[in-house]
Amino acid sequence: MKTDPDSHKRMTQRHKEGFERKKAAATKEKGLLIVNTGTGKGKSTAAFGMGLRVLGHGMKLGVVQFIKGALPSAERRLLSAQPNCEFHVVGEGYTWNTQDRAADIRTARKGWAEAVRMIGDPSFGMVILDELNIVLKYQYLDLEEVLEVLRRRREMLHVVVTGRHAPQPLIDLADLVSEVRPVKHPYREQGIKAQAGVEF
Repeated sequence: MKTDPDSHKRMTQRHKEGFERKKAAATKEKGLLIVNTGTGKGKSTAAFGMGLRVLGHGMKLGVVQFIKGALPSAERRLLSAQPNCEFHVVGEGYTWNTQDRAADIRTARKGWAEAVRMIGDPSFGMVILDELNIVLKYQYLDLEEVLEVLRRRREMLHVVVTGRHAPQPLIDLADLVSEVRPVKHPYREQGIKAQAGVEF
């Protein structure tokens, strides 16, 4: 379909005017509660991208990585080396590997203690709670306890929570929620294994 130059100009002008109206109306600032959920790939990757932005602005980043403790990752290696980033890894790996609910609860509590400390520390600009949704799904932590800490966080702190199956009360509390939906995946469709730089 071909669009003539005048029609294109009118369309882009309308878009520009709409954007400018929205931009002018958005005058508030606050720390955001951000939830990345869904069954598709890229939830943690998106969170770490925001973490890099925070570091790029000279702000302090805190990360607690639940569940994935046994898996090495390049983003962990890179972020841990940054002087303005505190990165904590808890857990022995995915629940189907540990097969020990009591141990998983203990490690979740340990990670949550670090999260609470960082959320209460005014030096942090953002705290990423990677795979916290899975911890909540399996009830390794009390949901209401987690929500209360998130509700009471200081006004300008950004908190990012990742993982599939985000509970509805967390979605309701959040300021920004993104659901990642799988369309194609090389592991399922083509039998291509996890590769450096893409999955880890």
